[in-house]
Amino acid sequence: MAVKKDNIISYRLTFVVVCVFAFSIAIAVKLFNIQWVGGDYYRDLAKQRTVKNFEIPANKGNIYSSDGSLLATSIPEYTIRFDAVAPTDENFEKHYVDLSDSLATMLSKTSGEFQRELRKARNTKNRYYLVARKLSFTDYMRIKKFPLFKLGANKGGIIVEQQTVRKHPVGLIANRTIGYERDGNQGKGLEYAFRKYLNGKNGHRLMQKIAKNQWKPISDVNELDPVDGYDIISTIDVYIQDIAHHALLKQLEFYEADHGCVVVMETKTGEVKAISNLGRAEDGSYFETQNYAVAESHEPGSTFKLLDLIALLDDKKVDTSKVYNTNGGVITIRNKKVKDSHEGGYGSISLARGFEVSSNTVLVQAIQENYKNNPKEFTDRLNSYGLNKRMGIQLLGEGKSYIPQPGTTNWNALSLPWMAYGYGVSMTPLQTLAIYNGIANNGKMIKPIFVKEIKEWNKTIKKIETEVINEKMCSDEALAKVKKVLENVVKKGTGSKLYSADFSMAGKTGTAQVDYFKGQDKIYYASSFVGYFPADQPKYSCIVVVHKPNVAAGYYGADVAGPVFKRIAQKIFTDVPNTNKFKSIKLKNAKQDVLYADYEKKSQGNTNKVPNVKGMAGMDAIALLENLGLKVKFSGVGKVKKQSINPGEVFKKNQTITIELS
Repeated sequence: MAVKKDNIISYRLTFVVVCVFAFSIAIAVKLFNIQWVGGDYYRDLAKQRTVKNFEIPANKGNIYSSDGSLLATSIPEYTIRFDAVAPTDENFEKHYVDLSDSLATMLSKTSGEFQRELRKARNTKNRYYLVARKLSFTDYMRIKKFPLFKLGANKGGIIVEQQTVRKHPVGLIANRTIGYERDGNQGKGLEYAFRKYLNGKNGHRLMQKIAKNQWKPISDVNELDPVDGYDIISTIDVYIQDIAHHALLKQLEFYEADHGCVVVMETKTGEVKAISNLGRAEDGSYFETQNYAVAESHEPGSTFKLLDLIALLDDKKVDTSKVYNTNGGVITIRNKKVKDSHEGGYGSISLARGFEVSSNTVLVQAIQENYKNNPKEFTDRLNSYGLNKRMGIQLLGEGKSYIPQPGTTNWNALSLPWMAYGYGVSMTPLQTLAIYNGIANNGKMIKPIFVKEIKEWNKTIKKIETEVINEKMCSDEALAKVKKVLENVVKKGTGSKLYSADFSMAGKTGTAQVDYFKGQDKIYYASSFVGYFPADQPKYSCIVVVHKPNVAAGYYGADVAGPVFKRIAQKIFTDVPNTNKFKSIKLKNAKQDVLYADYEKKSQGNTNKVPNVKGMAGMDAIALLENLGLKVKFSGVGKVKKQSINPGEVFKKNQTITIELS
């Protein structure tokens, strides 16, 4: 029995030894596989879990106004943390008090507080202690030189995290046009449209995991440095933008309107000098919400009548002198009534006068009579101005215009007459402005632009040239007549309240009903004015559109939108410094030469006889008489009417003479 028992024990021991040996062999095989067969894979896996490449965002380029003001810029902000395990005991003990003293001079804690917190971080092996947030670059450079931190990340334990924030140094002017870019490739305005230039190229740096969701740089040197983005030079003029913004805001507040926009464009170049889009908030305040000028496409109303006039004159259908009967202010087409805003109409008036007073009946009759048999002739002209599509401006989100086309399912017998006074069509304010700017620009219609140059410091990367939409909108003859009628709209038409003898403007009022198809209770008004100034030599064109003004205060374009246009025009030309240059100061003025010769003759005559100063300017007469030794008393202003001592009489020094001016 003892032998049998010993055998059992022997078998068991043998089995255990075999199992241990087999397990050892398995471990050896696994180690071999890890080290030699799958070593690279496991090493990479371990590295991925402890070491990672983090992207370093590049600084975005700046956005400048045309006058050099900084509209948007990237500002780096820094977060400083402390790896309390990294420094040796010797370095920590030697420097942590001095470090605390330095931090106290910069941050809001005392040196004692920093000493206790740094000591606590050291004792608890905190590898991610927060020192400061949102530091400027200057403060970051300063803190890097503090005791202990100046030893670097590995020896001093400093951890630096950088993020870039977008700032607007001059506030929120043209905020909606400057725009933004968000994560997920979403954005608006110039920031988004020009992101491929502004964003630059990101860099990256290796960081090591030190705790859950906590990483620190392995070294102070980036694996790949970021490349900053290019700067863009916008067309916005800060001064004009400020004028336009406040002029629009004032009018929106007065009329308690829902929203509105204004655009000021340079006539020759198409550069948008100002663009403001203001929407009403629940509390009654206004701020930039949507880019209405670019995105909002709607029926323009009477401002569309300019296109009627251009077509009629250029196609030589009628002249401005052609007379139409307004029929008491109402005409009927296919059982649908077209009415003038003026009760009772205007009697029989010319086409030019009909345009000046914005008569719907006149313009509808003119278009219907001359194009009803061939409406394509009219719509083809509109298409040549690009009104059947988007203009393709530099900003994304442009509203889609709409012009009904003959021969399509959207065309019917009312399409043409309804188009004649701005209904059944759709345009953005910017597109309407481009039409009027084309007239101001001697018939050359150009695309509005918001950015004119892309730069890297002082080096130009790309210049953006003016793009022509239509080289010649109409004949010179038609153009001259259209310009005259637009000027008369302000002088004696619907815009006469805006007229100023000292400053010329030309343009057209518009008062469109909006959402009329939704029912009478849904109708509201869009009031507009579009034109250019000065009328004789246009420098700027401008459009103002105000939606949903309080009808109790007023809703006509001349009353609501017109004053904004006038305020902008006058302030630009009265407040902006004069930059005109004289080609030569050697100019001849015949009248001036005669007056100077007469003055010279009298001053050089018999010095004891009174000269004849009647008819002379008061200032010249006084100077002449006093230079001869007389004491002068005068009354009134203007030229000399009477003198108390007759011409030719002998006088004595210091004798008094009285002159009367008128």
